[in-house]
Amino acid sequence: MAVRPGLEVGHDSGVAMSDASVIERSWDEPEAFAVLFDRHADPVHRYAARRLGTEVAEDLMAETFTIAFQQRFRYDTELADARPWLFGIATNLVGRHRRAEARRLRAIGRLPSAAGAEDTVADRVAARVSAEAIRGQLALAMARLSARHRDVLLLVAWADLGYEEVARALEIPVGTVRSRLHRARGRLRDALGGSDPTAFREESDDEPVRRTSEA
Repeated sequence: MAVRPGLEVGHDSGVAMSDASVIERSWDEPEAFAVLFDRHADPVHRYAARRLGTEVAEDLMAETFTIAFQQRFRYDTELADARPWLFGIATNLVGRHRRAEARRLRAIGRLPSAAGAEDTVADRVAARVSAEAIRGQLALAMARLSARHRDVLLLVAWADLGYEEVARALEIPVGTVRSRLHRARGRLRDALGGSDPTAFREESDDEPVRRTSEA
């Protein structure tokens, strides 16, 4: 899609258009959607690569934006930031590869601690752990998480979404997001002997976790 000059700014304002404005403009000017791709394709690709590997990431990223383009008329333009929407689509597509993701995590878990410099699935979360040897244990622990707990954990860790944004991405209540993240972190801590490699966001640590039947 070719991008017309001026699509990155508002009409005569000199200010970058919000994602919602870009999507709304694309209703009449489909080529405007390319701006959304330019803004968010790389983060979506990185997220897919960390979860499923580079072999799958390119196709998953392309399919994410194809679906988003097809569904753009349904987007709620009251929501300025489209990242939760895009990462929600990507996460749903990851869902088609659950077994492959678990196999990949288990394979990483069996690697020696000094295995290569590749940015593996576990690397970003493991950055908070001091011992290099913990990577394998962390990957195995992540593989044992249920898909719904892993989705919440990795949307916070790798997509850098807040709890409200994760709730939008997965179309679940915020209380369920908090509960699932709390449980996922607890299970990783137990598996790692008390180490917490998921201290990337402390947004709800001082708040009681609301238990829900969906958690």
